[in-house]
Amino acid sequence: MRWSPERLDQLERAIRDGRRVAVRRRGNEHIVVAVALVTRAAREAFVGRLPMTGEELVFALEELDAFQVL
Repeated sequence: MRWSPERLDQLERAIRDGRRVAVRRRGNEHIVVAVALVTRAAREAFVGRLPMTGEELVFALEELDAFQVL
């Protein structure tokens, strides 16, 4: 997936507003509440919190197949 400036703006807005996002990575889809944009091991990633358990998942932007703000 290519990260255009518009897509990054959508992600940043979702983080700022605490919105849910659907992400697909390696064939698995996760629906999480966007929490933060971080840098891990010289790669950009975002942190999402599972709504049911509160567990935080880290998604490297380059590994995502699809992304949508809900």
